Amino acid sequence: MSLVRLNIKGISYSQTQNGAYALILSEVDGERKLPIVIGAFEAQSIAIALEKEIKPPRPLTHDLFKNFADRFDVVVKQVIIHKLVDGVFYSSIICERDKIEEIIDARTSDAIALALRFQAPIFTYKNILDQAGIYLKVNPKKDDEDSSSESLLVDELVSDDVEMVGKETSYQDLSLEELNRMLEQAVANEDYELAARIRDEISKRG
Repeated sequence: MSLVRLNIKGISYSQTQNGAYALILSEVDGERKLPIVIGAFEAQSIAIALEKEIKPPRPLTHDLFKNFADRFDVVVKQVIIHKLVDGVFYSSIICERDKIEEIIDARTSDAIALALRFQAPIFTYKNILDQAGIYLKVNPKKDDEDSSSESLLVDELVSDDVEMVGKETSYQDLSLEELNRMLEQAVANEDYELAARIRDEISKRG
């Protein structure tokens, strides 16, 4: 199976679930995006790693892991999102120490937070992107905005007082046709977290 490299496009605010965000990954040399629902803590950690000028007063958990790994000469070489089951993404961290390579299972959000700190590339398999990737329409006006918009909601994420209002949405009673229409509408509205959840429900039925 061929690997596809991904870049981090940004982090989108959840409009449907309290305490959740959508991490938007973009395929290199392609137009598809891979939205992954993550928690607030992981979103904050990723946002801080994206914004090089932001330094927390004390090390976050992922910073601690990086410091620990540096002390014992462990290097994260790459992260691979290798499996998608019932809407849940599974990832592996490829590490190396003394020229010996090890593979460590990890949550995707944690793996990406560490990949940023080690400047390691992020990959997924083509079949996962074929299954879960979505095409997002680009708004030309947004191309003229400041490049910092690539990392969305950083100010909110690094604040200690993030307030989020949302509600759980059930899709079990909807048909696949209705879900696909909702997915198209969510993409058009740039509600990536909602799009990810609808896509995951469609995937479960596949």
